[in-house]
Amino acid sequence: MQRCSRPLWPLRGNHEVDRPGAVRTFARERSASRGDRQAHDRAGRGPGQGARGQRGPRHLAHHVRSAVSRRAAGFGLRRPKYPNPGRSFAGTVEAVSGDVTGFKPGDEVFGICDASFAQYVRVRTDKLAPKPADLSFDQAAAVPVSGLTAIQAVRDQGRVRAGQKVVIVGASGGVGTFAVQIAKAYGAEVTAVCSTSKVEAVRALGADHVIDYTRADFADGRHRYDVILDIGGNRRLSHLRRTLTPTGRLVIVGGETDGRWLGGTDRQLRALVLSPFIGQKLGTFISSENAEDLEALRGLIESGKVSPAVDRTYPLDEVAAAIRYMLEGRTCGKLVITI
Repeated sequence: MQRCSRPLWPLRGNHEVDRPGAVRTFARERSASRGDRQAHDRAGRGPGQGARGQRGPRHLAHHVRSAVSRRAAGFGLRRPKYPNPGRSFAGTVEAVSGDVTGFKPGDEVFGICDASFAQYVRVRTDKLAPKPADLSFDQAAAVPVSGLTAIQAVRDQGRVRAGQKVVIVGASGGVGTFAVQIAKAYGAEVTAVCSTSKVEAVRALGADHVIDYTRADFADGRHRYDVILDIGGNRRLSHLRRTLTPTGRLVIVGGETDGRWLGGTDRQLRALVLSPFIGQKLGTFISSENAEDLEALRGLIESGKVSPAVDRTYPLDEVAAAIRYMLEGRTCGKLVITI
C-alpha cells in the first residue's frame, strides 16, 4: 500500500457537542493507530488551515498524539476511496473557533476525523470527547471507531442483558476485543472465538470461554446462544441460526467476502431479508460516530471495565510496515501509529 504524501484536510458537515451548529475542531496529532485494517499519513499544513491555507469557520485545532485508520479497503468498491485512511485519533487541542464550547486549547481529547494520519487534524465536535484519564494517547487512539462499533453492536443491536449467553466470533480483532469486554460489563456470559495464537490474549480480556476455531466448532449445535456477534466471519446463516436460541439475535458486523458486486455485504442482505419471517432476529448495522457514545466508552474505561488492546506501535514513517503486519492476520487488537 503506497503512502499518500499530499495534504489531506477538511471534514464534511457541521455539528457541535452541546447544541446544533456548524462547529468543528482542529487537532494536531502525536500518534495514530491501526487495527481492523487501518493506516496514517502526514499533513503539510499547520493548525487552523483549510484546503487553501485558510482557517475554516468554527473549528477547533488539535495536536494529535495517536490515531487509528479505516479498513485497508477504504470503503471503495474497486479501489481505496481514501488515500489517507486514518480515522481515530488522540491528541491535544491547539485552537478553537469562537463558537466552540466545551473544549479549549490544551485539552486532551480523542475522537474521529478524516485523514487522521497527520500531525494536525480538523475535527467536528460531535465526534470528539475528553480523553479517558488513565489512558496514554496511544491507548486512547485505539478506542473510537472500533469501540463505538463494539458498544453499538452489544448494547443497541444485540441488546445484551445480564445473564445472557453471548458468542463473539472474531474476538481478537479491534472490534472484537472491545466487544468481549463490553458484553462482560453488561453481565453476559461470553464465549469468544479466535485462532490458536490469540487464545490466551482473548482469555485475558475476561471471556468466560474461549474457542479455538481451528480445533472446535462453536456452531456444532451443542450450545445455544442468546446473541451472536459475527465480526468478519464467513459462516453460513443456517449454521449460525442453529446456534441461536429460538428468539436469539445475530448481529453481523462488517463485510467479509469482498463480493464483486455487493462489496462483501451479500450475507448481511440475506440476513435482513430472512429476519422478518422467523422468530430469530438477524441483521447488521452501520455504526454511528457520535460524542455521546465516546463518553459512554470513556465511562467504561475509567471504571476499569474496558481497556484497549494495543498489539504494537509504529512510528509515522513505518505505516507501510504496520499495514503489512496487519494484513498478515497476526494482529490481536489494534496497531498504533505514533507521531
